[in-house]
Amino acid sequence: MITANDCRKRLQNLWGWETAGMVNSNTLKDIAKKLNVSVSTVSRAVNNKSYVKEETRQKVLQALKEYHYVPNEIARSLKSQSTKTIGVIIPDICEMFFGQIIKGIDEVVSPEGYTIIVSDSGESKTNEARDLEMLFQKRVDALVLATVELKGKKVLQFLDHDIPVVFIDNLPVIEQEIDAVMIDNVEASKIAMRHLIGLNHREIAVIIGSIEETTGYDRMLGYKSALREADIPVDERLIAYGNYKENKGYECMCALLDRIGEVPFTAVYVTSEMMTFGAIKAINDRGLRIPEDISLIGFDVHDKTGLVVPGITTVRQPESLIGTKTGELLIKRLKQKGNKKSRQTAKCRKILLDPYLEIKQSCRKK
Repeated sequence: MITANDCRKRLQNLWGWETAGMVNSNTLKDIAKKLNVSVSTVSRAVNNKSYVKEETRQKVLQALKEYHYVPNEIARSLKSQSTKTIGVIIPDICEMFFGQIIKGIDEVVSPEGYTIIVSDSGESKTNEARDLEMLFQKRVDALVLATVELKGKKVLQFLDHDIPVVFIDNLPVIEQEIDAVMIDNVEASKIAMRHLIGLNHREIAVIIGSIEETTGYDRMLGYKSALREADIPVDERLIAYGNYKENKGYECMCALLDRIGEVPFTAVYVTSEMMTFGAIKAINDRGLRIPEDISLIGFDVHDKTGLVVPGITTVRQPESLIGTKTGELLIKRLKQKGNKKSRQTAKCRKILLDPYLEIKQSCRKK
């Protein structure tokens, strides 16, 4: 008969593997023998349990240093059913918007003992599905997702296994109730448009992201609503559809400028940071000036150096607040997870935060 020890030895000989907790278990036994205490006492000291005498705890900690003890997180997670990790999937890690959100999340979850694992989907549905599967296999305790897959099929396995999920930026179309933290994107566009209308602009073009996504759709809705509120007809010819990338912003702006003689406009509202930079480049390449020839409002434009001239008036999202609110909601859900009664009575939340307008020099009165 092949015993468990036989299997362990064969694996070690073949691959150099060690079963979870084997080395650590032996180390704890050695320390317990040296200090003349039980293994359970050493274990309690390692895990910082309160019912260990401080003198004993200090002796154990000193012995741990001498033995170069490193806690086996795999074994610990198997026992506790928690990896103390939170997965975060975003579409573009280079965007400062997402970086600030991740920082805000970490400021909340790190003091609670959680580590963040970040994946960049590159705005690819295939990559997002791959990352979701990877994080699920790693048994993350919770997930933050800025999804590009609106059907949300792959994320259902997290929800079905009672793993807390908080959505940011976009929402999938699924039957389950979901938690989300984001800005009011309809109001964001209204803020931008009201500013331009207040400067007497009536022919206002827009470069919008995909309206198949909730973010793009809501920003489009806000654009049209603001025009209607001001009794300005919506001209579909002034709407250009992009994909949140700089090159697409450039192409959309060129297309609008190509027909400016036929469909004139005096201002443009661009609904993402990277498309804003593309639009600015297109305007400059045509020999036009901002704001003398065209007033421009961007979205989430970051310029801490002040090198962009003129400064770009932009709709801003409270990125850090989105992050901290997301972190707080995650911790709340994780604590409810261990409490069956709290989990059953918990209601999913959609937290909408207020955007604001940062006014600089890229718009002028008509």
